[in-house]
Amino acid sequence: MAESHHHFLPAAGAHWLLPLYDPLTRLLGAPSALRRLLEQAELAPGQRVLDLGCGTGALALEARRAQPGCEIVGLDPDAKALARARAKAARAGLHIAFEQGFGDALPFADASFDRALSSFMFHHLPLEQKPAVLRELLRVLRPGGRLHLLDFGGPSHALTAQMRDAGFARAETVEQRRFWIASLVYVRAECPGSASSA
Repeated sequence: MAESHHHFLPAAGAHWLLPLYDPLTRLLGAPSALRRLLEQAELAPGQRVLDLGCGTGALALEARRAQPGCEIVGLDPDAKALARARAKAARAGLHIAFEQGFGDALPFADASFDRALSSFMFHHLPLEQKPAVLRELLRVLRPGGRLHLLDFGGPSHALTAQMRDAGFARAETVEQRRFWIASLVYVRAECPGSASSA
């Protein structure tokens, strides 16, 4: 499988910065921003949850702690970030599956997740790649499943429009808040169909 057309930006912008990524994001208050995303996602025992662009695993670990009854799968193209994520999970005694892959070619079956989460990743994607990533997320979500996305941003209507174009139902901005010098946006979209009919 040729993946040579993919280019990705490492979590910290450059691999040599990776050791600084977690301390820096903690300093900037990222953990509380991630917890807010998890509150909105309303994780429940028995759910299968995808963390797309999981990087060094901060959101995946937080999700596992918040809802131990969930199965958490983290996906990222960066092998070095995944190695750090696996080490952090092992140190914390948390079982999380971390896999290497790309958002526009998810290595998962159709309708295999109840929730898809993504934090501080979407702005890295080239504009032309975003529709393919959203279509893939829609594909792997079960009917009634939800995508919860947190990113830097100003107005988020462009993103909610892209979600609707990709086939999501009820794409909406849940919240916007200040994050130091940046603005954060929380967006939610739902996979059409109801969970009960699945």
